[in-house]
Amino acid sequence: MASPAKKRKLNSDAKKTAIPSRGLEYFFAKQTQNAAPKNPQSSSSAPASSEGISGKTSPHPTAGSSQPPPDDASHLTDEELARKLQAEWDAEANAGSSQNGTRASDGFDIEPVKGKSLLGPGPEMQSVAPSPPQSGKGKNTLSLSSVAATEDQASASLPLDESPLTFDPSKYIPQLQESWATDGGDASYALLTRCFVLVSSTQSRIKIVDTLVNCLRVLIESDPSSLLPAVWLATNAISPPYVSMELGLGGSAISKALKQVCGLDNRSLKAIYDRLGDPGDVAFEAKKKQSFTLRKPKPLTIKGVFQSLVKISKTQGQGSGDIKQRIVDKLLQDARGGEESRYIVRTLCQNLRIGAVNTTLLIALSKAFLLSKPPGAEFPTQDTGELAKLKKEELAEVWAKPEEIVKACFARHPDYNDIVPAMLEIGVCEELLTRCGLTLHIPLRPMLGSITRDLSEMLTKLQDRDFACEYKYDGQRAQIHCDAESKVSIFSRHLELMTDKYPDLVALVPKIRGEGVDSFIMEGEVVAVDRSTGDLKNFQTLTNRARKDVAIGSITVDVCLFAFDLMYLNGQPLLDRSFRERRDMLRSLFIEIPHHFTWVKSLDATSQDSETVLAFFKSAIEAKCEGIMVKILDNLPDLEYRGNKTGLGDEPEAVSEKPAAAKKVKSKGKGKASASENEAPLEKKSRRKALLATYEPDKRLDSWLKVKKDYNSSFETLDLIPVAGWHGQGRKAKWWSPILMAVRNEETGMLEAVCKCMSGFTDAFYKANKEFYDDGSESGQPKNTHVLKPSFIEYAGHPDVWFEPQEVWEMAFADITISPTYTAAIGLVQEDKGLSLRFPRFMKKREDKGIDEASTNEFLANLWEKQEAKAPSANKPAVEDGVGADEDDLM
Repeated sequence: MASPAKKRKLNSDAKKTAIPSRGLEYFFAKQTQNAAPKNPQSSSSAPASSEGISGKTSPHPTAGSSQPPPDDASHLTDEELARKLQAEWDAEANAGSSQNGTRASDGFDIEPVKGKSLLGPGPEMQSVAPSPPQSGKGKNTLSLSSVAATEDQASASLPLDESPLTFDPSKYIPQLQESWATDGGDASYALLTRCFVLVSSTQSRIKIVDTLVNCLRVLIESDPSSLLPAVWLATNAISPPYVSMELGLGGSAISKALKQVCGLDNRSLKAIYDRLGDPGDVAFEAKKKQSFTLRKPKPLTIKGVFQSLVKISKTQGQGSGDIKQRIVDKLLQDARGGEESRYIVRTLCQNLRIGAVNTTLLIALSKAFLLSKPPGAEFPTQDTGELAKLKKEELAEVWAKPEEIVKACFARHPDYNDIVPAMLEIGVCEELLTRCGLTLHIPLRPMLGSITRDLSEMLTKLQDRDFACEYKYDGQRAQIHCDAESKVSIFSRHLELMTDKYPDLVALVPKIRGEGVDSFIMEGEVVAVDRSTGDLKNFQTLTNRARKDVAIGSITVDVCLFAFDLMYLNGQPLLDRSFRERRDMLRSLFIEIPHHFTWVKSLDATSQDSETVLAFFKSAIEAKCEGIMVKILDNLPDLEYRGNKTGLGDEPEAVSEKPAAAKKVKSKGKGKASASENEAPLEKKSRRKALLATYEPDKRLDSWLKVKKDYNSSFETLDLIPVAGWHGQGRKAKWWSPILMAVRNEETGMLEAVCKCMSGFTDAFYKANKEFYDDGSESGQPKNTHVLKPSFIEYAGHPDVWFEPQEVWEMAFADITISPTYTAAIGLVQEDKGLSLRFPRFMKKREDKGIDEASTNEFLANLWEKQEAKAPSANKPAVEDGVGADEDDLM
């Protein structure tokens, strides 16, 4: 739009030419005047009917015709009337131009929308906006356009869900680049939106990966500079977890933007939200109802959206709220169509909900760079025609190596800002692990231990192996980085930076270096202690410590660092060394400071030392520890592994990096994933390799086992996610009871329903739970709930309300049964049936766990296999709908 100075100049010029300034009122007034009959006796003067406003069309003069439509405006359609008025005004403007040697610049061009009223607002209309200057027309032209007309048709028709072996990016790139040319040549956000729509519309992991692969290939070959922003947007993040870049947006900012951009009031917006429940779906619906604006949307680009999010996160201080609000408004104004609005809002809410997780994206990246490369790159790629000729087993082997490299690289260096540019330069090769390997002050993803339910099971798994038993302290796991300049970084197990939380450790760490130690990365447990006696305190005490901006002088909770591993020393990674070697270096090269820094208490043993191990376990419990960790000491590759033969959850590290589908095939040969093209050959899956004592980032292996005090053969627990609820009966009618619980599918990111629970809850808990998961029926303000089922939850039933998954509850149960109702572990035990729990009972909320740490479907299937091995004839039928209830819960 013209600036105020420009407007004054235009108005001044108009006065000089003696031609009055015209606005939209000029055109609307014409139709209003024609509504009054000039001659009551003439039927041709009848007022315009509602049919005329509805947009019935009839033949109209050819564009640019000098012949105006008939003067009888009452029988004209809106389109014909608009063209008549335009012709009249053009004639006046031309006359004024010929008199003054200039051309008036206040004309308007009103473009028709097929089948719709041009002059009446409606949900099909999006905007009245300045159109680019055209030959023979004024500079300030306005055009009416529909929502459908503004969408990027080039991206909307892309078949991204094809198999990567048949999809040819070069076939579509010219058309895409032509549509991007008007926006500086950057890839449009519409392309990413198209990918999100297709991914969210399927639950097939193969389809999800294929769609992501094809989208990434288009970007790699057409606009490599947009690849990194696209990866961040697809992961629902703008930075790695150790870089604090939060958007800091509340729901009010998004609501305000939707009301302003889409012309809704509070009541209308609330009605849509109450009906749909998801902010993204609300934005989709609101965009369809958008009324006129005087601003033509400027197409969003992938880079532009990402840069806007970064700007939001970096905006702080006075007036930051207004600045953030303007950015949000601009994003929603420029969003073309409902789908772009949906995913812009979900991105702003940091809840993309497309069913793709980090692992899926890493697999997609590995495949995309195997098939495509950016212009000018020299690394080799595979020919899709040749790959299409391979058998499934051979194709799986081709995919497997790049997947292993990319996953290993991300586990050691979880930052796409470094990984993606390196891949654009060299592709996926071993050099990638060198370029993006272990780096000081960039946390590696920690190695995890498998759960074992009792000492006898642990001893069976590690038979004939030397292992170390260590106290499992009740504290916070910490990864400590220290460089030669004594700069210290401390990271949590979730890779969050918590250096500011422990200034006492920051001051301590440089002092523990022994002779010859310059830089290192070590791992340990930070535990609250009584400094005078050294007695351990529980985790709850540690949580009372402030999280940031802690001054050493204000510390009231003292801590001690119990170190248990060393992964990096003086510039050299130690991940490939055995645990015995790493531990020896840790204890010989660092200086112990009692009650401040020491090693975890440990015991070396073998499976023959059962009495000694039992005594050590009891001493750990008496010392207020959670239990013990058991770790393989040496690499013995020729020793047969005697662990769980099911292949579920206990894959040895040597084979744990196989394609995800390989894990889903049981030794019995069952499993719906067996037909996947991503599978490795069945005979290879059944091979068992020895457990090694190396440090394997981001893997949960039998190389490390944990035995906790509340784990035993008769008392099983699972960490489940509450995902839905029903209205209770009787005295529980005002609460949610039962509650639907789910396990996590680590490969797909889906949540799979496993049981309903209505036992173990107190009335106080029911009340607090109803307030936390509020459907708005009484308060009028829904909170943490959805009316429609989220796309990432697998359950065919119809609860009264769906929860926003965000909590982990520990659940006990009697046993595990086959279920035709529940989807948990479907395909892992039986092809068309899942698993459920008999008599599930709530134990407690796991405040220390996020939903990404909840029990997995594979772990559930593993427990079922163990149960069947112990009592194969005791497979009891599931309680109806998977609910187990105590007598007092039915009152």
